[in-house]
Amino acid sequence: MPSIDSVLAFAVASLALLVIPGPAVLYVINRSIADGRSTALAAVAGLEIGNFVHVIAATLGLSAVIAASAAAFGIVKWIGAGYLVYTGIRTLLRKPTTFDQDQKSLSRRKSFTQGIIVNTFNPKVALFFLSFLPQFIDTDRGSTALQSLILGSLFVILGMLSDGLYAILASALRAPLLRGKSLPFVQRYVAGSVFVLLGVVASTTRRS
Repeated sequence: MPSIDSVLAFAVASLALLVIPGPAVLYVINRSIADGRSTALAAVAGLEIGNFVHVIAATLGLSAVIAASAAAFGIVKWIGAGYLVYTGIRTLLRKPTTFDQDQKSLSRRKSFTQGIIVNTFNPKVALFFLSFLPQFIDTDRGSTALQSLILGSLFVILGMLSDGLYAILASALRAPLLRGKSLPFVQRYVAGSVFVLLGVVASTTRRS
């Protein structure tokens, strides 16, 4: 079982990632603006299933690699940290994604299905599980697979709350979101800075 300190630290890092407007958040907001609250919440349910695909992948494979040796841990740590910093810098330099206001309305079932696809192939989530989750696995605290499953499930729960809140707020604030400029600013500058910070933190983590 992961320690309480690890769970709390992982929760904070997860929230930092989840609140940043990326593919999942933009999809939820698009569905909220185009189709309303119920369809957006269906999209959220699909997104969390997509998140859980990454949890299963981490539980089955990644933790075993990390537990194998200090060298394997070091490789994962430095590659992951470097990629986080690279992604942050690239995010800071590129223009943010714009909303597709002309996207056709979807049924709740279609929105749910697309949500699964969006997060299953969401590079932001894959990056997080490959480069940051391993830092919270302690081989001295029992099964690494169980620790991955617990932490990953926590990520899914937090994702459901975060994405759900976006869906509720966005569906209630359609007009201001379409006119406002704050979301692109967050998507570019705040997101890029957070990724760089996560990379620095990951690079300083030692194997337990």
